[in-house]
Order: sequence, then structure tokens, then C-alpha cells
Amino acid sequence: MKKTIKFISITSIILLIGCNGNNTKESTQSMASGEMKQKQVIYQVFTRLFGNTNTTNKPWGTIEENGVGKFNDFTDNALKEIKDLGVTHIWYTGVPHHAVIRDYTEFGISNDDPDVVKGRAGSPYAVKDYYSVNPDLAENPEKRMDEFKALIDRSHKAGLKVIIDIVPNHVARNYEGMNNPEGVEDFGASDNVNVVYAKNNNFYYNPGKSFEVPDAINDYKPLGGEAHPLADGKFIEEPAKWTGNGSRLSKPSINDWYETVKINYGIDPDGKKDFDDLPEGFEERNHQAHHAFWKDRQIPDSWKKFRDITQFWLEFGVDGFRFDMAEMVPVEFWSYLNSSIKMKNPDAYILAEVYQPHLYRDYIKKGKMDYLYDKVQLYDTIKHVMQGHGSTDNIPPIQEELRDIEHHMVHFLENHDEQRIASPEFAGNAEKGKPAMVVSATISTSPTLLYFGQELGEPGDEDAGFGDPSRTSIFDYIGVPHLQRWVNDKKFDGGQSTDSEKALRDFYKRLLNFTINSSALMGNYQDIHAFNKQNTEWYNDKVLSYVRWSDSEKLIIVSNFNAIDSYGFELEIPNDIVEKWNLKKGEYTVEDQLFNNHRTTLKVNDKALMRVDIKPLESLILKLKP
Repeated sequence: MKKTIKFISITSIILLIGCNGNNTKESTQSMASGEMKQKQVIYQVFTRLFGNTNTTNKPWGTIEENGVGKFNDFTDNALKEIKDLGVTHIWYTGVPHHAVIRDYTEFGISNDDPDVVKGRAGSPYAVKDYYSVNPDLAENPEKRMDEFKALIDRSHKAGLKVIIDIVPNHVARNYEGMNNPEGVEDFGASDNVNVVYAKNNNFYYNPGKSFEVPDAINDYKPLGGEAHPLADGKFIEEPAKWTGNGSRLSKPSINDWYETVKINYGIDPDGKKDFDDLPEGFEERNHQAHHAFWKDRQIPDSWKKFRDITQFWLEFGVDGFRFDMAEMVPVEFWSYLNSSIKMKNPDAYILAEVYQPHLYRDYIKKGKMDYLYDKVQLYDTIKHVMQGHGSTDNIPPIQEELRDIEHHMVHFLENHDEQRIASPEFAGNAEKGKPAMVVSATISTSPTLLYFGQELGEPGDEDAGFGDPSRTSIFDYIGVPHLQRWVNDKKFDGGQSTDSEKALRDFYKRLLNFTINSSALMGNYQDIHAFNKQNTEWYNDKVLSYVRWSDSEKLIIVSNFNAIDSYGFELEIPNDIVEKWNLKKGEYTVEDQLFNNHRTTLKVNDKALMRVDIKPLESLILKLKP
């Protein structure tokens, strides 16, 4: 999600259109592909930061001062270590060429204006050229595409699928496609700039008005006030375009996404759509049917441009996309784009950022998204529990509400937009992420997202310049200290890591590897929390329990979110689970699968009971022995 770091935590989202939620009771496929047999784990890595071993960390520092990571830092050894963490997909964040404050004119790249760039390294969500990659990431900027292709090949060799970002809602204010393939016209090249709107315009305009740089607040100055020939409070754009978050002002607010411009998808300023609606019931049709529906229809030019972009990257070798701010783009466009992607590669991985639960089913079913963020329900709820003022009672209802689409909701505790768990603003202690991560990774069949450095307890407390502490800055050249100790001068062996960092990474490695090898976690789920809350002494709302099972594996999962207190109780397995598991009267051994240090007995008689003794912030993944 795009955020205005430094000024506000999140801007208000101005939607150009409204979409009604589809509350159909018919179930979607339980698996996105219909064939998925393994849990998926996505490792999101901020490409610019991963291999940077420079520890200077000067606010607003240059590449020369603070360093920068490169594609080549992802060596075979580094990728093997990522894979061995229990990862199936790697999301390289910040790959498409976005606006940066560095002189690359010798490589035919125009300079960017600090007045419309956030930070010195720039926002990865202000893409300047969709047919190229960030020159900062290459050892030789002239060979940057070759270096990225080599990284894709190394990633595949390591057994990792590759995901990159695409941002269809907006582009950089100074977009300049210098590497377009033959026959591909640049954004806005054929626009009629004398009208506010036209169906095939790529942008919206304010004819007769010039863009004005927004007024600064809180003493903000580009580059921290450093002198720069282009940092003059001016940026030539005539006529002014609408801003990425939907602001129509020629002089947007500093809290708007002023570094970007809104893409026009064929929706006029009054909300009228210049494209066809999907037929009633089409949400149940497959991608082939959606592709056939759009084949001969007159669609807006911007649709075609993003289709061409995604086709280019699929041919280049990437395996899928993470779509930024997908809910700000009409769902019909996603039907068109994603069906074209799936026709090119049926196994392409499609992950999108949508934050309005009433839109989830539309974007999954009509828009043919594979996966959406489970942010405003599971993440926000579990964050409150981790912070000590939330109740685990609120977690099971989320799973029930999302039952028909649970596989499509990606679970995470950190990403580039969210605060680091170890930051004082979140939990202040990376250990508090342990029970939450077990729940996040095991409560459903959905993929798990891990943000780089999370497994080492990175607190994100650097004063990077533009980016605020608590989040690792995506706008600045900066080092990531906890990660750097694990990188250990690019040995990628944890040689400088502290004992606590090594232990935390070991926890994540054990957990994630268990999840990708568990058949039960791709099978059935049932809550036993509410039952035990009502019937079990000493069981409370700082504990959470549920069961997961397949034909070959039966799990009882218990997590303690309390950072101080241990608990001991007789956990009861409800009778309907006993019947579903076909348990006979007698005793069954259950053993912990994380650290193999906890064994207890499930005694099945008139009741099915087992003793659980659980320490602060401990989780038990208890497997029933045959």
C-alpha cells in the first residue's frame, strides 16, 4: 500500500469508482489453481537493501555514503539460504525503474527532480519506465536488464518462483519510457491534453493549468535541504495531470501522492464507465471465458498498455506479479488483464493489495486475482493481540467470515508498508511475533508472507531521511543492521548475528519448513477456542487453539500470546472432532513439531482431554501419533 511517510501514516484513498461487494454464498475453489498441495511462503525482499553491507546510515545519505544492494548480491548461496528458510516464492520489491535522485545521464536516463521524488532513492511505486529496471541495482547500469535476467535464472535454479511489482493505478510524474519495445507507444504520447477526459487518454488533465509543487509542512525540504540544481520548488507539467491518489488539484497537497499521476482506465470524472460490464454470473467463469469476453471489445488504451507490460515481463521470465493498490482500478480491467496473464502462463502468481473486505470476492472472482492481503481483518486483529490490548476471541470469527475465500487471503505480520514487530510503535519485541506467526502461518491454507529481516528481529529504527523509523525505509539509501549481521560480508551465514537473532531465525526456519511440508495445513480447519474458553479452567483470551487435519495428519495447535504468564490446563477436543478423526476410546500420544520438546497424551473417554503446559509466547503444533 502506498503511504505518505514523514507526514501521515496513510492518506485517504479517493476512489474514482465504486464497486459493490459480491456476497454470493457459492464457494470458490479451495485452491487458486485447483491443484495446490503445498503451503506457499513468499519472501518479500527490498532488493535495494538486501546486499548492502555499508553501516554508515547517514540521514539522506547518498549511495557513496550509505551504499546500496545489487542484483548480483543475490548469489547462489544467498538464494539457497532463503530457499532453506522454507520459502517457495521470492518477491523482489523495487525492481521496475522508478524515479531516483542520481545522475545516470551517461546511460541515456534523464535526471529526476527532487521536488517530485520522495526521498533520495525514490519510491518504488513511482515507476518511471516499465520496460527497464532500477539502474541502482546493477553493477553496470548499461547491462541492468541482463543482470536482472541472470538473477531470475539464479532464483529459478534455487527453486524459487519470482514475483515483481506492477502499479497499474499510477506512474511517476516524470514517466519516460526510454526502453519501449518496438511498436509500444509511451503513456500519454497520443493523449488529447485539451480535455479533462477522453476514453483513450492515459491520464486526466486540467487544461490551461500548470502543475505546482505542493507546499511543504513540518520544515520538509527535498534531500533534507541539500542544494541540488533541480530542487527549486518547480516542476514543469503543462497541463497539470491528476495525482495518483485521485486528487484533481493542479497543486496537490504534500500529503497526496504528488510524485505520481493517476492512470485513466476509461472512467469519466462523473464515474461513468466507457467499457462493458461483465455479464451476470460471470464471476463463476474461468479465465479462458473472461479472456474470450474481452477479445473483440473496444477497451481503453491504458488497459492495453498494462497488458503489454505484463506480457513483456512474463516473457522475460518472471513468474507473477504483486499489484499495488488494486482496488483503485476497476475490477473489469483486472478481469481483462489477469485473464490475459493466465492465458500466457496459467501458473502465473497474482497477488494484489485490496483493503476493503466488501470488495474481496469481486476482485477474486470477477477480477481473477489469485491472492489478496488479509490486512484489515487478520493482521489488524492479531496486531492488537500482540500489543496486549486485543483478544484472541476476535480471531476465529475472521476465519469463519472468510471461509469461502480463505485460501486466497495472504497472511503476513510485516511488509514494506507496515511497522516492524520489534519497533516500539508495534510490539517492541520480536519475540512477540512468535505466537502470531504460528497462527498466521497455520490457521488456513493461505500463503504466508515473510518480510526480509523479520526473521532476525529487525526493528527498523534508523533515521534514514525521508522514511520514518518503525518501518525500514523504502525511500532512502540505508542499511538494515540485523540483516547485515546475518549477511556477514556476503557470506550469508549469520556469522555476525547475535544469539537471539540466530534463535529467532531458527524458529522461523522450523515453522516455515513445517508448513510447506504439512498436508494438514492444506486440509481442514476447525476452531476449538470458543469451546475451551467456555469449558476449560485457566484457559483465557490470551490463548488460541484450533485443529487442522488431512487424511494422513492431525494437528492440535495452541498459542500463548501472553509475554509474562505461563498456563496449564486440560485442553478438551470437542466430540465432533473426535468423530471426524475417528478416534476410539484410549490414549494417543501427541508431539510438538516445532522443537520436539513437548509430548503429552490425549485421553479419549467420555471426553477427549490432554494436558497442556505452555510458556509465555510459546506455541505448540501437536501432531497426533497413529
